Amino acid sequence: MITGPSDLRAQADTASAHLPALMLAAERLAAMIAPGAHGLRRAGPGEDFWQYRPAGVGDGARSIDWRRSARSDAQFVRDREAQTAQTVQIWLSPSPDMDFTGGSDRPTKAERGQVLALALAMLLLRGGEKVGLLGQSTGTGRIQADRLAEALCMPRDTDFPVAELRPDRQVIVIADFLADPQWIADALNRAAGLGTHGCLLQILDPDEENFPFEGAVEFRAPNAATRHHSRDAQGLRQAYLTRLAKRRDWLHSQSAQAGWQFTHHVTSDDPAQVLGRIWAMLGPKGAH
Repeated sequence: MITGPSDLRAQADTASAHLPALMLAAERLAAMIAPGAHGLRRAGPGEDFWQYRPAGVGDGARSIDWRRSARSDAQFVRDREAQTAQTVQIWLSPSPDMDFTGGSDRPTKAERGQVLALALAMLLLRGGEKVGLLGQSTGTGRIQADRLAEALCMPRDTDFPVAELRPDRQVIVIADFLADPQWIADALNRAAGLGTHGCLLQILDPDEENFPFEGAVEFRAPNAATRHHSRDAQGLRQAYLTRLAKRRDWLHSQSAQAGWQFTHHVTSDDPAQVLGRIWAMLGPKGAH
């Protein structure tokens, strides 16, 4: 409990202590991916070529592409692709489950999620997009990246803010999706009704992905309230992997039905790979 301004400042300082490292890691990761404006895939003001079309009433001599027109008896206009700023919102699960790591040599799921969320935001901001955390205000420019870094390090409500979904926006949801999945179905149903598109990103630790346990193992929930003792952990592996595969298939199916996309990432893998996949999903070929 916060008892006064000094206590609030102390908690804020603690929460933001690793901001410089987070910003540096995100900047390095974002630098591996080529940013750029996202086209609307229709004719309009922009810099990229879209298509040739026959000249019509209202097209002046300046708009005629004479080189293309010279190859036929008709006159053609060179249309450019319309470009506009997207509004993209990111939600990183603040669940205690995300604090898990199976080894001191790799990040927790939450830490990897923070870096990916901020790196993605930096890419979008460089492209002129409006970005923010779901449920918070969106913005543009470098100062918005600083705000996002701070927000990602602060405590947040663990419930997904379904009511904050809005039409004509892209939403990136980052979580492990291992708990009760009903909230995912509810969120995607609302998103489909609103015309909100996006992506689900599942982040898992290698131990959760591969279940390498053997012999006697005690499995504990993050809050230590739930425990399970197994004398033969290896005997649980196949059942666990089967259940994980079914959950992933369900996430794929639910995403597709809502017009969303799904991808997953393991914290031992190169984060640039999954960042590149999500960036492609948000670009012209992946935009809805």
